Amino acid sequence: MVHSFVNSGSIFESSVFTLSRNSRHISSFHTPEIGPFRNSFIPNRFFTLHKNMGGVPYSSRFGTALGSKPLNGHAHATGGPLIVARTKPADTKLIVCVWHPFPQWRADEMMPAAIRKRWPEMRVVHLPDYDRLPEEVPDTDIFVGASIRPDQFALAKKLKWIHSTAAGVNQLMYPALKNSGVLVTNPSGLFSPGMAEHVIGMMVLLARNFMDSVRYQDKHIWAQNEVSSIPGEITELSGELMLIVGYGSIGREVARRANCFDMRIWGMTRSGKGDASLVDKILPISELDSALPHADWVVLAAPETPDTQKLFGPERFARMKRGARLINMGRGTILDEDAFVKALNSGDIRGAAIDVATTEPIPPDSPLWKAKNLFITPHTAGVSDRLWRRQTEILMELLERWFDHQEMFNVVDVSAGY
Repeated sequence: MVHSFVNSGSIFESSVFTLSRNSRHISSFHTPEIGPFRNSFIPNRFFTLHKNMGGVPYSSRFGTALGSKPLNGHAHATGGPLIVARTKPADTKLIVCVWHPFPQWRADEMMPAAIRKRWPEMRVVHLPDYDRLPEEVPDTDIFVGASIRPDQFALAKKLKWIHSTAAGVNQLMYPALKNSGVLVTNPSGLFSPGMAEHVIGMMVLLARNFMDSVRYQDKHIWAQNEVSSIPGEITELSGELMLIVGYGSIGREVARRANCFDMRIWGMTRSGKGDASLVDKILPISELDSALPHADWVVLAAPETPDTQKLFGPERFARMKRGARLINMGRGTILDEDAFVKALNSGDIRGAAIDVATTEPIPPDSPLWKAKNLFITPHTAGVSDRLWRRQTEILMELLERWFDHQEMFNVVDVSAGY
C-alpha cells in the first residue's frame, strides 16, 4: 500500500511524502528547507504517519509507542525518572558544533539553515570547531554535536538536551553528564542502511575471494587457478548461518539484506529479546559461547560499553567454527587484536573484514596490515551521500517533538551507555 500526503508538522512544515506502509521506505521527499530528496530510508524507530491517517506508531529501544505523551519515565544514571523542562523556540539557544578530522563527519550547513528557516525566532549558532564553544555554551539550551568535554560541559549551566550526531555515545558517558539529568539523544538508525550494505559487500568480497582477484589484476595475471585452487576459498552465502552480535538497528538492516541470499540468521541481544521477524531466532549474549561453533559468519555490531571490551579474545576465537569468517562493524575495542591476528594467521578464521580498529588511524607497523585474509576499510561504513540530509531529518523531527511536548525518540539510556 502506498500513501501520498502532506505532513504539516512532523519532520518539516509542508513536507510532501510518498511512502510504502509495509517497507517504511519513502520514495519521494520534498521540504522547503532542503529541497527534493529521493529514496530516503526512514528506519522504524523514527518513522510515523500523519496522525489523521491512522498512522502506525513506531517504537523506540524502550518498547513504547512514541508521539503520544511528554518525555518521562526514562532512567538516568541515578536510577530516577528523567524529567526535562522544555523550552519555547523564542527562548531557546541551540549550538551546532561538530568538528572531526574526517570532513564527512562535520556538520553540513543544511542543518542549521533548516532550523533557522523553521524557527526564525530561535538563536541558532553554527560553530565549525570548538574554539568559541567556551564563550557560547554557558547560555545554551540544546547542544548538537558528536562530543562535549567535561570542562566544556561544566560551563553549560542552562543545558537541557544534547543531541549526538554520532551513534556511539561512549565519549559522553562521564559522571558529570550521566548524573546531570540532561537529556541525550542520538541518530540511531541513521547509519544502518549504508553500514548494512557495507557488511554485505564485505561478505561477498570474502566469499568470492575478490581480494586475490584484485591482487592478481594489479599484476596483470589471469589467475583462475590461483584464486580458486584452495578448497573453501570461493564459497556461496546461501544456506550459511550468520550470527549477528548486537542485533540493533544496524543488525536488523544486515538481516534484511542477508535474507535475499537465503541465509540462516541468528540475532543476539543483551537480553535475548527483540524483533525476530527478520531472523530465525534471537539469543541472549549469555549464549554466545554455545552459538559460535554453529556460525559460518559472525557479524559484530555491538556498541562500545565496558561489557563489550575485548568481547572476542583467544577463548572466543577458539570456539568459532573452523573456517568461519568475521565482520566487525561495531567498535575496534570489541576485538582483542593480538588474538584476532593470530586466529587469522593460523587459519582458525578463514577470513575477516573490519571497518574499525582499537587505534585509528591504524599505525603503519600494526600487525593488522599483514594479517592473512583480512580486508580493511578506514571507518567508512557509515559514510553516505545522504548522511547530512538524514541527520537533519532526525534533528528536525526531534525539535518538533521537543517544542510540542511530545515524547522524544532515540533517547540514550545513560545508565547502559547506549
